[in-house]
Amino acid sequence: MKIRLLVSCAFLIGATGLVNAGDPLAGKTKATACAACHGQAGISSNDEWPNLSGQKETYLKKQITAFRDGGRNDALMTSMVKRLSDKDVADLAAYYASLKR
Repeated sequence: MKIRLLVSCAFLIGATGLVNAGDPLAGKTKATACAACHGQAGISSNDEWPNLSGQKETYLKKQITAFRDGGRNDALMTSMVKRLSDKDVADLAAYYASLKR
């Protein structure tokens, strides 16, 4: 009985992670708007905007979400991300994390 419970819990934890996983291919499509500042491959040509390629996925999700939800304030970034869903954020984070630094 205990083994079944442990297996069930492990499955649920794993399945939850899969639901929240981003799709890098979908993120690449969504990233076209980001390229103006962050570069076509996530490498910015302007020191005022950070490089996104190769950043950790969880870090990118946290930062994009913070701009979207008001935890971080920047008028340009907020306007760019305010309409993103959680899935959009996950996809963008997965895409930029998949790129080489």
